Amino acid sequence: MATPQTAAFHTLGCKLNFSETSSIRRMFEDKGYATVDFGEPANVYVINTCSVTDFADRKCRYAVRQAQKANPDAKIVVIGCYAQLKPEEISNIPGVDLVLGAAQKFNVLHYIDQIGTLDKGMVIAGEVEEANSFIESFSFGDRTRSFLKVQDGCNYNCSFCTIPQARGKSRSDTIENVRKNVATIAEKGVKEIVLTGVNLGDFGNGTEVIEGTKPKKEALFIDLIKELDQTDGIERFRISSIEPNLLTKEIISFVSQSKKFVPHFHVPLQSGSNDILKLMRRRYLRELYSERVSWIRKEIPECCIGVDVIVGFPGETEEHFQETVKFLSDLDVNYFHVFTYSERANTLASEMDQIVPMETRRKRNEILRNLSAMKKRQFYLHNQGKIKRVLIEDSKNPGALTGFTSNYIKIKLKGELSLVNELRSVKLEKLTPEGVFEASLA
Repeated sequence: MATPQTAAFHTLGCKLNFSETSSIRRMFEDKGYATVDFGEPANVYVINTCSVTDFADRKCRYAVRQAQKANPDAKIVVIGCYAQLKPEEISNIPGVDLVLGAAQKFNVLHYIDQIGTLDKGMVIAGEVEEANSFIESFSFGDRTRSFLKVQDGCNYNCSFCTIPQARGKSRSDTIENVRKNVATIAEKGVKEIVLTGVNLGDFGNGTEVIEGTKPKKEALFIDLIKELDQTDGIERFRISSIEPNLLTKEIISFVSQSKKFVPHFHVPLQSGSNDILKLMRRRYLRELYSERVSWIRKEIPECCIGVDVIVGFPGETEEHFQETVKFLSDLDVNYFHVFTYSERANTLASEMDQIVPMETRRKRNEILRNLSAMKKRQFYLHNQGKIKRVLIEDSKNPGALTGFTSNYIKIKLKGELSLVNELRSVKLEKLTPEGVFEASLA
């Protein structure tokens, strides 16, 4: 009996990338490949890339070197956002055999067998406009949670962002097909689904027609989550990230009384200065953002609210930065993801004057990360002693389990592996120096 071909996969970037890598992995398995961990020897390595920052680009190069080290004779394929934006640059990385753009990445198996007949570093990355259809994907591997893609691409043109160039225009799955995928995920025993997309709140834009039948009306994100709230088999749904201008009062009110959608919103802000928001070409001002947070707090007091922030954007003076610090200090939110601005080619921001020195960017990042840590600690302590429902996960340490409450508080718990993938009530006992709650079964 012939030894099966082996493939290994590595994902950089967002939850959307993880869902797509998982789907591509299943395509390989369906064709008879055995899949192994990325650090192990394999015949084929697929690296799914991100290109939000220069650091992500460097991570791609490092991953290629890892693959070469594990098997110098392997076929190495690079896909994803970095592959669409800078295909020639990637093709020149020693060891790369094939570069596939946004419209070609799901056809990777078609090209794998041609490696050897193709030129080394072959690029098959057409114009991003070719990525104009929605291709479903969802992740498996973690038996407690799955990332389900329901939307892709973006019609916004923020001055710092390359995503529209990398993924194309906004397009969505149909509610009917999302429900089908939810049922498939539920059959695997998964208890929580995280809905993902590039611009999730734009769901419904570019919805594909199924079997030539147009939807009676354009579906909206609120229509999707109302439908999913009625599905069987999945205990919890989590919304990964949603733009503030698309986070409507109707969505917030629905989540407040939902049976399955958890009280957790991640809402990108990017800056607390209206001057900088305008330069960024964001579709709101800070007053709207503050209003959305107030709506959430009124409807769902226990909700966890996360924020994305960029520091060091061109033209961000110390005064602008202090506006952001004060705005976030006064805002009733619970944690930040802080990004240090990095120049991206072919964006409006890359052509702007008043460049902020890198050392200043790093210092501002540290200031906001410290503020975030303080707010997160306050939120955790506010919940100390409370009873919360937790989806139990394996911590990989004997006798120790972990998990998250519905409002995104991380806990650790002593217990047996039989508890994994169970939703159990726990008491939040003690906050550790690492920022995790020690908990006990309630």
